[in-house]
Amino acid sequence: MSFKSIVRELKEMRDGIGSLSRRSAESKHWHSRVKSHVVPDVTLNPLEPVQQGQWAHVPPELLLDIIRRVEESETSWPARTVVVSCASVCKSWRAVTKEIVNTPEQCGRLTFPISLKQPGPRESPIQCFIRRNRETSTYLLYFGLVPSENGTDKLLLAAKKIRRATGIDFVISLVANDFSRSSNTYVGKLRSNFLGTKFTICDNQSPHQAGTQPNAGNYTVGTIAYELNVLRTRGPRRMNCTMNSIPVSAIQEGGTAPTPTSLPQIIDEQFPLSPSLKGLVEPLVLKNKAPRWHEQLQCWCLNFKGRVTVASVKNFQLVAAVDPSHNLSTAEQEKVILQFGKIGKDIFTMDYRYPLSAFQAFAICLSSFDTKPACE
Repeated sequence: MSFKSIVRELKEMRDGIGSLSRRSAESKHWHSRVKSHVVPDVTLNPLEPVQQGQWAHVPPELLLDIIRRVEESETSWPARTVVVSCASVCKSWRAVTKEIVNTPEQCGRLTFPISLKQPGPRESPIQCFIRRNRETSTYLLYFGLVPSENGTDKLLLAAKKIRRATGIDFVISLVANDFSRSSNTYVGKLRSNFLGTKFTICDNQSPHQAGTQPNAGNYTVGTIAYELNVLRTRGPRRMNCTMNSIPVSAIQEGGTAPTPTSLPQIIDEQFPLSPSLKGLVEPLVLKNKAPRWHEQLQCWCLNFKGRVTVASVKNFQLVAAVDPSHNLSTAEQEKVILQFGKIGKDIFTMDYRYPLSAFQAFAICLSSFDTKPACE
């Protein structure tokens, strides 16, 4: 039997992968522009019986070879769904798939939901785009260069803007139709002050705890501060991002950033806000890459390498702000860790790399959508 035949049979299995195909009502959201999402990475209740089909008895050697070949051949969405489907067949398939699938830092790919909380690749950035809906105050993060014509874009994260008396909340979820903090799809939030000049990134799990937690709350993993333009001087917005959960040593040779391995299962809305992790280690600080003034165009310019096409006050590139004592090379200091910019009406690109995760990068970009008259 050829490899393609094996994959075709896997897709058609009703007891296994077939339950996650487009014919299944439970996963019809896979190919929907708004509701397309990866199933949350949760552990089965040990009291629940596990349905084991005939594919659970595939010899380990053959199973390892099949999943390895699927992993190597399916590099992007929507074909990447086959890799996730393999992990949904049964316990043995899931164990082998999770063993083979690497983190975004290692392979540059997004697979399971937890990969959205793991650092991106060190070299080539992961390219995404954000679609803004002004009517519903929602922001959808998709994987890919630009929106597709057939509407099969892969939804990664969604955020909803909620106004409070003292500021703004951006609630971040794995899906676009459920922003409840009591849901398994809730992953964190971004909270602003009254002026919209300072923001706090809150994660629903501690980045320093790799395993699944019985309860999860809001952990302060980063803060974003926009400089006030009191003198009304000419220039773009200026921002500083202090990533409390990422040590500055992460960008040095041999350094590492926290890499969680699973998402929490239960969300407790009464869980108190944890104190900032800043102080335990020196945190990584990101700053705007300085633009240059173009005399002919009479505007500030940055080299976005074709990823940004529309001038906007929201456009930015972030690089590491490090003290000379860290002996970081000039190339590393100039490396763009996150860039964000406009390409059309309510369409923005977001490209991020190590040591930021998709969740952290998305939260930083969301801060740019809030109105900041005192900074411009």
